[in-house]
Amino acid sequence: MKTAILPQVRVEPQLRADLEAVLREGETLSDFLEATVRQAVDYRRMQAELDARADAAWVRFQQTGAAVPASEVLAEMRERLESRRRKLQGRHRPAKA
Repeated sequence: MKTAILPQVRVEPQLRADLEAVLREGETLSDFLEATVRQAVDYRRMQAELDARADAAWVRFQQTGAAVPASEVLAEMRERLESRRRKLQGRHRPAKA
């Protein structure tokens, strides 16, 4: 597969200095920019999907008048969050010596 080059972006010297100051050990400016662009693309894809689902839900509501109370939605979200927290609990703690 051929690779492509993103266009150069002109920035103020201070922004470049700030960027270089936050690079991790062994990370290049190109690595950082590629990771940042990937994250932005993923975010925008997810945002577009959310917007599409929200639009569809709004159309369904206008057609049917049926809705789920916010309290039920929030309760379900809290339960999912707590379930995930329980699954992850202890995974990121260093092993005891």
